[in-house]
Amino acid sequence: MEQCACGTGLAYAECCQPIIKGQRPAETAEALMRARYAAYVNVETDFIFETTHAQHREGYDHDGTRAWAANSEWLGLEIVSTKDGGKDDKTGEVEFIARWKENGEERVHHERALFKKEKSCWFFTDGMAVNPAPQQPIVRGPKIGRNDPCTCGSGQKYKKCCGK
Repeated sequence: MEQCACGTGLAYAECCQPIIKGQRPAETAEALMRARYAAYVNVETDFIFETTHAQHREGYDHDGTRAWAANSEWLGLEIVSTKDGGKDDKTGEVEFIARWKENGEERVHHERALFKKEKSCWFFTDGMAVNPAPQQPIVRGPKIGRNDPCTCGSGQKYKKCCGK
């Protein structure tokens, strides 16, 4: 049993393959997102094009996409959250993190993908990169209190000198 690359733990033949091969539609936006990831892993890039909404296909590079998918080592998909995108919805949003290796270097793509349902079929419309929250700098060394002498050597309290 070949496990599906989308991360559900199901067999590929039971999970994303029937969606990619057109045997059944993706029932939710998340199911389409998972199938699109599995399509990259299995170099089924025609599926990527076909499940991109017609109004968002301009500039799609068939050959480049196929070469990139084939030459990448796919490491995993994490669904962070979903908003709408259920069986009865017309739009949906899936936040995901995709990991792969390209030219031996690990890559991470964090995106909020938008989906639209037309005639019972889900389509990818657009995506917005999610930038990680800036991290607080780590201050090493002893903590300086407001009333401690300033470290600059002025002789003043820290709060009256460099701590302003």
